[in-house]
Amino acid sequence: MKIFLDTSDVNIIRKYCETGLIDGVTTNPTLMKQVGRNPVEVVSEISSLFNSDASISVEVVADSAKDMIIQAKQYHSINKNVTIKVPCTYEGLKACKKLSNRDIKVNVTLIFSFNQSILAAKAGATYISPFIGRCEDNDINGIDLISSIRKVFNLNNISTKILAASIRNIDHISESFKAGADIVTIPPKVFEEMYKHSLTDQGLEQFNKDWKELNK
Repeated sequence: MKIFLDTSDVNIIRKYCETGLIDGVTTNPTLMKQVGRNPVEVVSEISSLFNSDASISVEVVADSAKDMIIQAKQYHSINKNVTIKVPCTYEGLKACKKLSNRDIKVNVTLIFSFNQSILAAKAGATYISPFIGRCEDNDINGIDLISSIRKVFNLNNISTKILAASIRNIDHISESFKAGADIVTIPPKVFEEMYKHSLTDQGLEQFNKDWKELNK
C-alpha cells in the first residue's frame, strides 16, 4: 500500500515527507492555481524532495495528443520521478500510448467507469485514477468500481496500478484499500486525520500525568 499527497504546496509536502510515510504526490491545474506559482518551478521543487522511485503526477493541459506530449516532455525532463497525468479522453489515451511507448510513466486521470480503466491499461498507463468522491457525487459507487477493476486486472495480469483519487475522508482510504487499490492520494487534511484519535490523546494525557507524578 502506498500513500500519495494530493497537493501542490511544497511546504506542506516537505513537512510530511519528514515522516517517511509519503510515497509520492499528485497535482492538477486546480491545485497549481491555488499555489499561484510557475508550475515548472513547483514541480522541480516537489520532485527534488523524493528519490527516483517515487511518483510526482503532473497534469498536462491541451486539446490534442500532440500538444500534451510537448508539455509532457518539458515536465519529464525535470526529473525521472515525474509522472505525466492525462485525462481519459480520446486525445489523452493517444498521448498515453505514445508516452508509455517511450517508457514515460503516465497516470490516466478522471476515471469513472470500468471501460475507461480497460482502455487506459491498454494504452500502457502506469496508473489509473478512479475519482471516489466525484463518483459518489454522481450516484456511482466508486468503491465497487475499484473492486471491479481489481478483479479484472488480476485475472488478466494487468500491471497498471489503481490509484484511488478524490479521497475526502478516512473511510474512503480504508474502503479503497479493502477494494484493492494499490495507492490512495489524499489531501493533507485527511492525512492528518489518519493518525489523530481522541482515545490516543486521552491515553497520552494519562501517561504524561503519571510520568510527572513518578518523577516528582
